[in-house]
Amino acid sequence: MVALPPRDGNGQLLSGLTNGEASHAVPFMRPILNDIHHNPGAEIVRYARGRDNMIALSMGEGDAPTPDFIIRSLQDALGRGETFYSPPLGRPELRQALSSYYLRHYGHDIPMERFFVTPSGTSAVHLALSAVLEKDDEVIAVVPMWKNLLGAMRLQQANIKPVYLDLSADGQDWVLDVDRIFATVTPNTRAIVINSPNNPTGWIMTIDQMRAVMDFARARGIWVISDEVYSRMVYGVSRAPSFLDVAHPDDRLLVINSFSKNWAMTGWRLGWLIGPKEAEQKIYDLVLYDSLCPNTFTQFGAIAALEQGEDFIAEQKIRYEHNMQIVQNCFDDIGGIIAPRTRMGFYSFFKVDGHDDCMALARNLVDQAGLVLVPGCAFGENVKGFMRMCFAVSEPRLRLALDRFATAIKR
Repeated sequence: MVALPPRDGNGQLLSGLTNGEASHAVPFMRPILNDIHHNPGAEIVRYARGRDNMIALSMGEGDAPTPDFIIRSLQDALGRGETFYSPPLGRPELRQALSSYYLRHYGHDIPMERFFVTPSGTSAVHLALSAVLEKDDEVIAVVPMWKNLLGAMRLQQANIKPVYLDLSADGQDWVLDVDRIFATVTPNTRAIVINSPNNPTGWIMTIDQMRAVMDFARARGIWVISDEVYSRMVYGVSRAPSFLDVAHPDDRLLVINSFSKNWAMTGWRLGWLIGPKEAEQKIYDLVLYDSLCPNTFTQFGAIAALEQGEDFIAEQKIRYEHNMQIVQNCFDDIGGIIAPRTRMGFYSFFKVDGHDDCMALARNLVDQAGLVLVPGCAFGENVKGFMRMCFAVSEPRLRLALDRFATAIKR
């Protein structure tokens, strides 16, 4: 039972506080929640809510449903009664399927014990950061970066030290100077967090850059946390470079991934972590006090995705690259738009000349064009003038959205 503040015979607080003062003596909830409350993307979605005929190109998902063969595997699992608790780090069949998947597509023979199945890629982010960071630990973050990664670091009350990507001189690509990472590290640095392929920019870290960062971190006992959710979404190749390509099995490396993007499983909420064998028990303990285990029957759909899902990935990548070219052609026709050409995924990250306030532009596009886009300030301080557009929609819907966009921008 919670002890109530002591009162005298008249019901007055003995502490001398009034009821109003007493109700505010203890914070309602953790003060850190105030720091992560502001989400520019969510703010624009709320601004557009309730309006008719809106086209939302804001969410990080496509309009393709989960493939039937994955759904059938889930249905079969339900029919067999696979509705009980899963092992905390995932069913052995799925962990082994992940191991086989990485051998096929990454060329690395990673034992299943190093794969930790999580209840979403977002959960993998929180588990990785919870396992590594204490309050006030320094963490180097390569920015722009997916806003949930930044928010998760703030929840850990870490001291975030950003290292910014730059636009190339011709405005056609994003570039990273890895020496900036090294110069930002101090004796208090606990981790380096990198999202490549990058949401929102489409930047892809080179294998030489990964090797340099991994060697640097290894020599200093610093963790590398690598979000590789879009690794298979690179146009024209099987995958992007991975920190697994340059790491030793016992390195302080945690790799985050998800079933959401590759196989249109955003609503399934299933992801995975890869870490050193020594991390298995620690992640196990964290999961016990977080979610207890990932959903059981969805894991059977995930096995089907890993084993049968290559054709679907290939089809979606062709579609995304086609849509990317449509967007790029539209921007070229409008003129005055800085839009580095992405080589992966389904986002265009761009800046319109004369529109430095991305929140104002996002609201104007809602009002004048019926479009919902994500303002760049959601992803870091250095890209406040940018906007993110998700083009993973049908071609007719994308062309309609771009017609509206062009009309609004030309006004």
